[in-house]
Amino acid sequence: KAFEAHGKGKTHMPPKSYLFFSNGDLRVMPAYISPEDIAGVKIVSSHPNNPKKGLPTVMVVIILNDPKTGEPMAIMDGKYITDMRTGATGGIAAKYLARKDSRVVGMIGSGAQAKTQLLALAEVITIDKVKVSSRTKSHAIRFTEEMSRTLDLNIVPTDSNEEAVRNSDIVVTTTPSRKPIVMSDWISDGMHINAIGADAPGKRELDADILLRSKIVVDDWKQASHGGEINIPLSKGIISKEDVHGELGEIVAGKKVGRENDEEVTVFDSTGLAIQDVSTAYLVYRKAEVEGRGSKI
Repeated sequence: KAFEAHGKGKTHMPPKSYLFFSNGDLRVMPAYISPEDIAGVKIVSSHPNNPKKGLPTVMVVIILNDPKTGEPMAIMDGKYITDMRTGATGGIAAKYLARKDSRVVGMIGSGAQAKTQLLALAEVITIDKVKVSSRTKSHAIRFTEEMSRTLDLNIVPTDSNEEAVRNSDIVVTTTPSRKPIVMSDWISDGMHINAIGADAPGKRELDADILLRSKIVVDDWKQASHGGEINIPLSKGIISKEDVHGELGEIVAGKKVGRENDEEVTVFDSTGLAIQDVSTAYLVYRKAEVEGRGSKI
């Protein structure tokens, strides 16, 4: 519903606002979804060196507000919500952009985002095999063991990104890379790629030649052009706005088509939207109300 509303122009969502520090960043993400009358803001920090201090790399707080009065309705931790809503969006993208007969998934990255991406894909396609590549082989092995138990799937670690990508039907990238880690000559006709990791200026995971041969769909043009997978190729003039097919919400709303044949390569550029956060947080808020959970302050 959030993406459909966004595709119909019925949301208000300024692009992410960033504060950059020497060792990380802070992002503020407000949104209002008019049809559902839901508003709120997410504040998220990312500091890669935090684990050395016994702290999580990413910390998130979501505040929901009553649009009629501005009154704060709820304050909640947003880390798990962020993981789940990002995974769900990957599932939505695959539903509209992947081939219907997709069976093999190749994954680069084995963290929390990778887990929720796979959980969502398992809801929209029948998976025969999953191949996982990670910078640290032990992390890939741990991922395969855990997710094999969770989903009862054939999941195997690979020795390289190339091995994970080649002969896959759907490729998912969930890394913080600032240089291409997926090459164009690994990509076969008919593949779909969920590019999840590039969510800030300077990040990228895909060889620009992949974008030149693909139907590109973004979650939001303003955000993606500033800090998504397309941000560097755009700034270098390798691709232009005309090379971007449209936004995912436009496809969900029926304003644009998704996949049109089994030969085209499709790429979904996910930067993460505040509409995803406030809509998911509102579901959590309503459930907490019904079940009497949380503390009133």
